[in-house]
Amino acid sequence: MKSLPVDYSRKWLTMSAVSMGIFLATIDGSIVNVALPTLVKEFNTDFSIIQWVVLGYLLTVSTLILGIGRLGDMLGKKKLYAAGFIVFTLGSVLCGLSPTVYWLIGFRVLQGLGSALIMALGMAIVTEAFPPQERGMALGITGAVVSVGIAIGPSLGGLIISQLSWRWIFFVNLPVGILGTLMVLRFVHSLNPTRKQKFDYVGAVALFFSLACLLLGMTLGQQIGFNRLPVYVLLGGWLVLMGLFIWIEWRTREPMINLDMFKNRLLSINLTNAFISFIGISGTIILLPFYLQNILGHDMLMVGLLLCVIPVTMGISSPLAGALSDRFGTRIISVIGLLLSLVGFYAASTMDGQTSTLGYVLRIFPLGLGMGIFHSPNNSAIMGAVPPSHLGIASGLVSVARTLGQTVGIAILGAFWAGRTFYYAGANLGGGATRAPLTAQISALQDTFLMVVGFIAITILLSAWSFFDRTLDQTVR
Repeated sequence: MKSLPVDYSRKWLTMSAVSMGIFLATIDGSIVNVALPTLVKEFNTDFSIIQWVVLGYLLTVSTLILGIGRLGDMLGKKKLYAAGFIVFTLGSVLCGLSPTVYWLIGFRVLQGLGSALIMALGMAIVTEAFPPQERGMALGITGAVVSVGIAIGPSLGGLIISQLSWRWIFFVNLPVGILGTLMVLRFVHSLNPTRKQKFDYVGAVALFFSLACLLLGMTLGQQIGFNRLPVYVLLGGWLVLMGLFIWIEWRTREPMINLDMFKNRLLSINLTNAFISFIGISGTIILLPFYLQNILGHDMLMVGLLLCVIPVTMGISSPLAGALSDRFGTRIISVIGLLLSLVGFYAASTMDGQTSTLGYVLRIFPLGLGMGIFHSPNNSAIMGAVPPSHLGIASGLVSVARTLGQTVGIAILGAFWAGRTFYYAGANLGGGATRAPLTAQISALQDTFLMVVGFIAITILLSAWSFFDRTLDQTVR
């Protein structure tokens, strides 16, 4: 099948089509969270069941992304991306029509399949649509779209539920999904591979179950504690299956993931840094609502506004950082972003029960600014470190680094904060860490931010190594 030549004159139309998909997939990951209390009442169920409305979606997305990225490299990205729009839109409508909670969970899995198709291939399509010297700017814009989706998801969900019903948080996707599908079919180039390839089904199955064990183990560990037998079994299964996956990939003629890619130190370092940074930012975002509401005493409206500081700042700085990285290189801009993040996390570790609203914003602002400055050039470096035939799998790796980092960050930092809270309270209190004295919660939060400072310091050291090791220059296209 012959590929069409790249027409860079349509790059902004391609960006618009892809951005609609990224925005839908991102906003849907957060908008449903606001509806969970409403869904518990509507379906007359409990949280242990209703949480699978979120978990089913996230598990589907996280476990399928890499396989879809590989399929995109094999079959062409346009048709799969358009299929993602269609499946996501259909799943959204069916979610809104769900008669029971179990139908809703099932349709969320279908919606997650569409989201996985979109998230796995969007970055690769944008990379192909723009010339290499504009890659950073283009990926920065996609990063801004992600940040906007994260920022407005909770507030939009709350508005829809208060004025209409929970079903409309899914129905609103219908017109956007239809328009997005038509735009993809019209504006996205069909760059198909020139040779026929075989899909590594055995490796894909091993990876699927490995990631499922990891995500379920981390999620269950948050709920019942990490020192329980089911958690040990799941995390042990993850290690065994991941080892099996690696063994399969080394021995397969056409593996799902060519492990030789990771001999490229630039790719490996930047993927590692992305994973670590998402651990820090996700764990932080999950703890800040408790701090703002329980410790500082803000109402929900103010909490929502203050939580927007990080994603809004990231959304503004991301495209600017991407454009700067096109001019000055990805490494120096990435390091600047990490240094600002380090300052922000350290400043956040000084927050206490008397911190003013302005004091909170001034501490959190460099955190969001640094993360926004870091991610777009880092993503550009990852996408530029692989040949065009591997853009789909590289895009999938970036998405997996994000989703796994978010899951691991929420689990590890949440557990660390709870443990430190019990330590400062002097007892393992019934009812959870939020029932502990405020002084204990504050001290634990400060320790948690300092722990993230250590994580970011590791990424800075890795980035410094790549910055000063000039032999890595040859890996950048």
